[in-house]
Amino acid sequence: MKSLVFNGDHDIALEERPIPKLLKPTDAIVKVLKTTICGTDLGIYKGKNPEVAKGRILGHEGIGIIEEVGESVTQYKKGDKVLISCVTSCGSCEYCKKQLYAHCKDGGWILGYMIDGVQAEYVRIPHADNSLFKIPNTIDDEVAVLLSDILPTGHEIGVQYGNVKPGDTIAIVGAGPVGMSVLLTSQFYSPSIIIVIDMDENRLALAKELGATHTINSANENALEAVKKIAGEEGVDTAIEAVGIPPTWNICQQIVKPGGHIANVGVHGVKVDFEIQKLWIKNLTITTGLVNTNTTPMLIKAVSANRFDLKRLITHHFDLSEIEEAYQVFLNGAKEKALKIIINNS
Repeated sequence: MKSLVFNGDHDIALEERPIPKLLKPTDAIVKVLKTTICGTDLGIYKGKNPEVAKGRILGHEGIGIIEEVGESVTQYKKGDKVLISCVTSCGSCEYCKKQLYAHCKDGGWILGYMIDGVQAEYVRIPHADNSLFKIPNTIDDEVAVLLSDILPTGHEIGVQYGNVKPGDTIAIVGAGPVGMSVLLTSQFYSPSIIIVIDMDENRLALAKELGATHTINSANENALEAVKKIAGEEGVDTAIEAVGIPPTWNICQQIVKPGGHIANVGVHGVKVDFEIQKLWIKNLTITTGLVNTNTTPMLIKAVSANRFDLKRLITHHFDLSEIEEAYQVFLNGAKEKALKIIINNS
């Protein structure tokens, strides 16, 4: 089968690999129909995750058709169309019992990281009963791919951890795919002001169309001063970091008001300065996290009811045979005006 393989820092290639086989009775083999590229995949490509073994098939988001199930799988059968969760859950360990599926002792984020992932024609899914979701026929296949990771990540780690409430003022720092997912899902909770901060005018324009009340181009204006003009001198109730670099983290530290929340969603590859000498007195709540996907069933229902215009986040399409080119487009997202790229196997 065709597979996108990581061979080291800045070295990926489309290679032929054997179709995976069932290893445990709780496994399923899924024929991948559509997948995508995540910012985390780019991090691996750039050498941000040295723990990833050379030869690993990348990818952790997608949909497909079940090809085969192990004898202990009871919720799915051959031919079912399923959403592949970015997080694998055994369903029985102490963390799964707390719905902290990201920290499952026999799962968590392993696809395309610790085990072979979905940027291939087939993938093995451990703990299939707890790590797949049936896709209603009311959800477009391409839109369903976005439910694997970015939508639950934005909702859980950005909006829920950020404790967004009706009437709140919030700022989302970073208008990439996850930042846009925060923007969309935050509107469940009716904040009064939603500020999106980025350096890309194209993304800021889309953010306005998707529900942002205000946008700030931090390349052209001082983000702190601009936020004060919009939300008041003390800043916003919730600042959501959705990039994972020091400058965006610094903006969040500057713009959050006393008693507020900083929700860090971005994946950081280098250390940041935590201005504890300024923040200790502000009674802040600061959260970090990897998505648990415990809200994925709810989000599937919301998407099925057309609560989100997720199709707007999809900007490019490639076939699996073109995935190396797709990576280059995503690596140059601002220039290529890329948000989410759909990779088609079918």
